[in-house]
Amino acid sequence: MTTVIDIDVRGTQHCETTALGVLLRHQGLDLSEPMLFGLGSGLSFIYWDSKNMGFPFLGGRVKPFDLTRNLATTLGLELLVQETTSPRRAWENVVAPIDAGHPVGLQLDSYHLDYFGSKVHFGGHVVAMYGYDDRDAYLVDTGQQGGAVSTSLASLAEARAARGPMAAKHRSFTLTAPGNPPSPQDRIVPAITACADAFLNPPIANLGHRGIEKAGKLVRTWLQRTDAPQRDLPQAALLMEKAGTGGALFRNLYRDFLAECSQQLDSGHLRTGHRLYTEAATLWTEVAALITKAGESGDAQSLVQAGTILRDLSRIEREAMQALRCLGSVSPHPNQS
Repeated sequence: MTTVIDIDVRGTQHCETTALGVLLRHQGLDLSEPMLFGLGSGLSFIYWDSKNMGFPFLGGRVKPFDLTRNLATTLGLELLVQETTSPRRAWENVVAPIDAGHPVGLQLDSYHLDYFGSKVHFGGHVVAMYGYDDRDAYLVDTGQQGGAVSTSLASLAEARAARGPMAAKHRSFTLTAPGNPPSPQDRIVPAITACADAFLNPPIANLGHRGIEKAGKLVRTWLQRTDAPQRDLPQAALLMEKAGTGGALFRNLYRDFLAECSQQLDSGHLRTGHRLYTEAATLWTEVAALITKAGESGDAQSLVQAGTILRDLSRIEREAMQALRCLGSVSPHPNQS
């Protein structure tokens, strides 16, 4: 027996927005990936290091699944989330909506998926599932991972049952659009200002613009932080550029979101934010290149340069978010063109 739903597959860049795009297009709501990311207030920053970690991690977005929750709230979507410790119940939670003709989002550990090229544990990976047969599950992942892909039912069960950082208990979810959903254009300003407020007022120094400033100080010590700099530093840079971030630690996606918003709303604050995030995106890619160079060559000066740019990035992104937060106090005019 095979149950497969007719879906619109696109080779997008980030796992959670890829899955959200599949689910929402099936509901008749077709938004670009940058718009999904921005309306989900997805941009953030975290410098994450602890005793049980082999090497520090730089993250550029909100926690896994927060983007989905934010987007559902912003667009007035019904978000049904199911979690369980029972593998049998977890499978029933997925089969029921698919048999009824609706794709399902899954959060799982990408390490166990048959098609995944990079075998690294990541419990915050999100895919859309649109079909199954007696042997395989049919999924949609990022363009980098192949778009429409399949994995064995056994590997899917392992991925869903995995435990560890960011993992969820067999989490599955569906999205349902209301009969008269709000216009995405009407929700742009609240989504941007919510993102800006969180970025400008982080509860701890590892987050937001304060986190970027902290990273600028600590990145200079990274050659001493590891016994294998030739492995760990290029890997950290790769995660910033290639691991589903859309490049520049998600700043390319947010830059493109702001550009799309600028076509719909006439606002100097919005244009300022877009200009600054265009600059920031270029600098993040430069930081990643310097971290790679330091790891490969052992040149500490490259990390000093990266730290200096990160300090500048903390200021640039703070100024960008301060401008964007001002959108909440004025009424941008819809562009007439």
